[in-house]
Amino acid sequence: MEDEELEEEEYTPQEEGKEYTPQEEDEEEEAEALPKQEKEEQVPTPDPCPLTEEVLKEGLSLLSKTGNGLAHAYVKFEAKSKDLTDISLLKCFIHLRYVDLSDNKLQDLSPLNSLTHLLWLKVDGNLLTSACMQELPYLQVISFAHNHIKAIEGITHPRLVNLSLKGNKIQTALGLGHGQLFNLQILELRGNKLESTAGFNLPKLKSLYLAQNTIQKLEGLEGLEQLTTLHLRDNKLETLDGFCSSMKCLHYLNLRNNGISNPQEVEKLQVLPMLQALVLLDNPCSDESSYRLEVLVLLPHLQRLDKELVEEDERADANEIRQQRQEEEKETE
Repeated sequence: MEDEELEEEEYTPQEEGKEYTPQEEDEEEEAEALPKQEKEEQVPTPDPCPLTEEVLKEGLSLLSKTGNGLAHAYVKFEAKSKDLTDISLLKCFIHLRYVDLSDNKLQDLSPLNSLTHLLWLKVDGNLLTSACMQELPYLQVISFAHNHIKAIEGITHPRLVNLSLKGNKIQTALGLGHGQLFNLQILELRGNKLESTAGFNLPKLKSLYLAQNTIQKLEGLEGLEQLTTLHLRDNKLETLDGFCSSMKCLHYLNLRNNGISNPQEVEKLQVLPMLQALVLLDNPCSDESSYRLEVLVLLPHLQRLDKELVEEDERADANEIRQQRQEEEKETE
């Protein structure tokens, strides 16, 4: 194929980047619950299995015009579950824009560095220990799910919108992007080994999925001014310190199955002006008989608590209790 420049193409993710309603987010987490992490295991050394011409021909599709409009080239390649360990043949296919190499045995993605027009990359279920790649200027969607990645330095693609690293072994988000992921909107880190939320300096991030980690401390969230959805289900939070008023767009917060025992911790969420949906199921505080009422007293603007919409009579009871408490406070001053 001729080495011709492709014109820039904007990729609009479908499943990867769609907006979710809170109900869909709950269902997604339940349907895709990750297995409990086992003991630390060594990355196996697979038998060599290079990409062949035959597999290459089978996987190429989507004939498209090249940049100058005078020729055509295949822009999509898929080779899933082929036990591949070497994809060197792909280096010459510079027109590729969509590549799916899921469920192979890859440990090295360097042959993809020459694919400078790549828009979409999926390498789930391989043997990767690093997500570091040469910067690809048009790459917008990457999924590294279910690999053996421990650190996230080296992800610097400037137009990246959607990044999935779920089911890896990542312990910290510090160093993510080094200030270069200006356009990242969706970040999936479910099922890793994060202990803190420090390091998410992502100004345009809208959805952050951190379920099934070991997070004990919320910190470094002040820069997430455009965040609308935050999943912290199945972690080890006991307090709700760390939220701040700069998180002025956050409207959905999932804290299911943490260690929050005191319902008064919810008061710390009053700094979130747009919070409309809150999930606190399976926390010790949710076992108390007056749990829903107490939460609504503290957060009168909630539209949905756990899986149920807030009823008007619940809101009226909460408003009455709040007024009574405010009057009692005035009398004691």
